Amino acid sequence: MKHVPIIILDFGSQYTQLIARRIREAHVYCEIVPFSTPASDIIKCNPQGIVLSGGPASVYEDGAYMIDRPILEIGVPILGICYGMQLIAHLLGGEVQSASTHEYGKAEVTLTSCPLFDDLDAKQIVWMSHADRVTKLPERFSAIAATANAPLAGIADIERKIYALQFHPEVAHTINGAKVLSNFAVKISKAKQEWSMRSFAARQIESIRESTEGKKVLCALSGGVDSSVVAALLSRAIGDRLIPVFVDNGLLRLDEAQKVQSVFAARLPLITIDAAAIFLKKLSGVTDPEKKRKIIGRAFIEVFEAEAKKHSGIAYLAQGTLYPDVIESVSVKGPSKTIKSHHNVGGLPERMRFALIEPLRELFKDEVRELGLELGLPEEMVYRHPFPGPGLAVRVIGEVNQRSLETLRAADAILLQELKRSGFYRKVWQAFCVLLNVRSVGVMGDNRTYENAVAIRAVESSDGMTAAFAHLPHDLLESVSRRIINEVSGVNRVVYDVTSKPPGTIEWE
Repeated sequence: MKHVPIIILDFGSQYTQLIARRIREAHVYCEIVPFSTPASDIIKCNPQGIVLSGGPASVYEDGAYMIDRPILEIGVPILGICYGMQLIAHLLGGEVQSASTHEYGKAEVTLTSCPLFDDLDAKQIVWMSHADRVTKLPERFSAIAATANAPLAGIADIERKIYALQFHPEVAHTINGAKVLSNFAVKISKAKQEWSMRSFAARQIESIRESTEGKKVLCALSGGVDSSVVAALLSRAIGDRLIPVFVDNGLLRLDEAQKVQSVFAARLPLITIDAAAIFLKKLSGVTDPEKKRKIIGRAFIEVFEAEAKKHSGIAYLAQGTLYPDVIESVSVKGPSKTIKSHHNVGGLPERMRFALIEPLRELFKDEVRELGLELGLPEEMVYRHPFPGPGLAVRVIGEVNQRSLETLRAADAILLQELKRSGFYRKVWQAFCVLLNVRSVGVMGDNRTYENAVAIRAVESSDGMTAAFAHLPHDLLESVSRRIINEVSGVNRVVYDVTSKPPGTIEWE
């Protein structure tokens, strides 16, 4: 097996891949493996450090997720996070109990001086998410961090280089969490800083060439950041064996289809399929968001399979699936909980004529943007706001029909225009409108109205796994609201969504 500097054992945390992402930011290569991986397999990878992730279970319950015990004796540095900390304490003779006061969200932690916290101030803002806590130290361990509610928020056996944290250094809300993980990977584990997006691109190009074995690849190109980067990567890897297909499913933003075709006309031999009628017919009468996603996923495959029959030698379908799509849809490396189906993941039928190629499957959006720039894509394309694969279908609450889509398109176009005019488009991670299909009383002129409501959603994030609502200026929101109500027929109320993720997701459905 190849040498992997840092191995991450996944116990099912929604944030496991964020740990890998932060370590990669320190230019250290790492891989995620299931928590049940035998110690012998870990040893074959010759790791310089091991991380135990968080997870939804409790270590004292029957059937709790356990590691192969000899992993703790390999002799390399170990870092446990949340459940990983509790597991280390449990296996090494400490005690873990249900906390009388649960901690969710930001907390102030006091750190002691140790290698893990090198170059950090003693007071730090961190992100807690736990119902259990360590109540008794294992032998040879000492406390290295504490909060008002958790006197053992961090513990360590510094001599054996085993560290454990109750808080999550991987999430953006832990202000200097990336520094903590860098300290573990680089200073404590002595891993070499050799990983880069250029090296990732080179490995993926080589992998795609080898795995496709001279066969053609159908690429689902939507014009969004993810699929555009996939197409660029495939074009580098297989040249004219790439068959890029753009499906206008009738669920796109205003003038989106025309923009996609004009952008790619000079870059790729793009095939455009007008399938709006097919998608809208299949979505008729459907209100459940999970059913919408699955219907759209199946419809995409049906359209692609029909197109593939017109070409010889197509054996693969390439998609722009990212890790947030995967981790919220299915458990990939460990026992993580499903949040929602993604059309690229949970919405795919069990049997397909194609084998899937998803080269971005373990990247986050900002990493994909970095890869896009590395591949020479223009900044305007690379820094577009994320747009969901199911399109406006998951931004229309309830049934999707032509009238609702036209209303939403008009409102959404106004929001994006005003964001760009004010200079806020690049300052937020993602912004869009949601058609609530909830009517309310209003007054226009001297007349009573009873019309629809639109919600504005704007968030700040770095990876899409966590997000905070954007603090847009009131005058900007007022301008957007005034224009939507004045210019979009059937809307008389605009509201602003001030929910962060968690507890909400970014999309409403």
